[in-house]
Amino acid sequence: MREVFSIELMRGGRVVESASEGGWAKLVQRPVDDPDTATIEYVFDGPDRLRLRGRIQDRALKLVLSTQPEGNIVTHPASPRGGTDAEQAADARGSRGGCWVVNARQSINRFGFEPLVGKLHVDAPWQPMQSKYTRITVEADASGVFDLAIDCFQSTWLPTSRPSFEDCVAAVESLRKAWLDRELTAPDELAEARELAAYVNWSALVEPVGLLTRPTMFMSKVVMDQVWSWDHCFNAMALAATQPDLAWDQLWTVIDHQDAFGAFPDGLNPLFKHYNFSKPPVLGWAMDICRKANPGFFNRDRMLLLYEPLLRWTRWWLEHRTWPGTKLPYYLHGNDSGWDNSTMFDQGVPLVAPDLAALLALQMEMISELALELGKTGESREWRKRSSAMIESLVDELWQRDGFAARRQSDGKLIRSQSLIPLIPLVLGHRLPEAVRQAMLDRLPEFLTPHGLATEQPSSECYEEDGYWRGPIWAPSTFIIFHGLVTMDRRDLAEQVAQRFTRTCARYGMAENFDALEGRALRDTAYTWTSSVFLLLAQWLTGQGPLASPTGWRSSDSLGTDHQQAANAPNP
Repeated sequence: MREVFSIELMRGGRVVESASEGGWAKLVQRPVDDPDTATIEYVFDGPDRLRLRGRIQDRALKLVLSTQPEGNIVTHPASPRGGTDAEQAADARGSRGGCWVVNARQSINRFGFEPLVGKLHVDAPWQPMQSKYTRITVEADASGVFDLAIDCFQSTWLPTSRPSFEDCVAAVESLRKAWLDRELTAPDELAEARELAAYVNWSALVEPVGLLTRPTMFMSKVVMDQVWSWDHCFNAMALAATQPDLAWDQLWTVIDHQDAFGAFPDGLNPLFKHYNFSKPPVLGWAMDICRKANPGFFNRDRMLLLYEPLLRWTRWWLEHRTWPGTKLPYYLHGNDSGWDNSTMFDQGVPLVAPDLAALLALQMEMISELALELGKTGESREWRKRSSAMIESLVDELWQRDGFAARRQSDGKLIRSQSLIPLIPLVLGHRLPEAVRQAMLDRLPEFLTPHGLATEQPSSECYEEDGYWRGPIWAPSTFIIFHGLVTMDRRDLAEQVAQRFTRTCARYGMAENFDALEGRALRDTAYTWTSSVFLLLAQWLTGQGPLASPTGWRSSDSLGTDHQQAANAPNP
């Protein structure tokens, strides 16, 4: 429940339309009708402090922060306004009257307001239990200038000495430079998009708080502001090469909450976690990519720390999500797969799914490799054997001449769908029989649009342009299949997938997903696994990174605009 205050320019009791622009360090807001009459600047002074500085030429203009917005503000439905109360407080010098504290119960935070230049007028009429509303009007001084510090805190506010506004901007600019200097490389054509992707990831980092015991990259600061237990793996992979400790934290932010059975939470934030669903077992696969991205990512101590959680997570699937007497695990809901509403689940659950078996086989393989490094040779042989057996069962039970099917556990019915999920086993690469690989490669062009890989075949009757996992392009499915193509030396297809996805991100931003046919951004407009996958693919297009080099960056003009390019691609 994020939103507490609307921030609006007002004149004569009416909202004045304003526009804002800015970069990493500073946001600048001005009225649309006459931009020269007011300039409001915003900058963060650390993770829990916000500074607002303004110069207002039109004395009738006021900056108002309110729990009851006057304008046409669209708020998150789970974030009702209200539930606040305000009280006067002492400033850093101990004087009372100028500072205020607002207890915003819906966000589980308190906010301290200290006017450094100018003053505050606070209207917070009391009713039983709370203020009816809280409206804070920022008054400029005689020269039309104000400077306001807002601190977010939990229980106790201690106003402190403040750096200058310019020093705050310089500090954030320094952080920006340091982050970009460590970021993965990208072709020149993607330089601007690289900076946007870097910003999305950087801005989504939060300090340890509540249930989050380490620095954590949320999936978004827009809508999806928490962590899900496969999203975090893609962020870890993008950080492993240049920020291995932060990558380690991203893996462990979920592992920290593994339960007694070995399950990970479906999602968590500082205040809440739940196990109603799971997520696919990509942890072992992601760990392998982190290790290849940075050989120093794993030392023996880290291997020892990761071995048991990975073992318990894998056993959870084998013991609690595999029907007695059967060999392949199942999902209980589309949410378990991460492909929430995929058409593969339209005919019911539990569902034995091809992607689950493939990813679990890779996780077993990673356990085998870790066991070998740790001197557990017997366990290593056992898990290698189990991984191979899982792949063999996947092919024997779910392969249907030209593609993988799912199987409904209740009656054994095979489920064919036009979802992209049956092609996820491409991640197994050469571990699959050649005929199986080739048949899936032959089908891949049916999903490859000018913007990337659709999650539902565009010719399907079930295809929806904004259907979540029933058509739009997503980062995780893109990268999983891309990785399989690279490991199979199908650089022709891998390069097309990488180029089309990164070009879409460069044009439309780092959205949660994209319209497969038009490319436009859908749903959450700034999603970190999208920016992380963009960075991984962009680095690969430069010929660097943990995967083998591509044939080189091509201009967008050479990509074509139809699906036939992939279909006609020559064999390597």
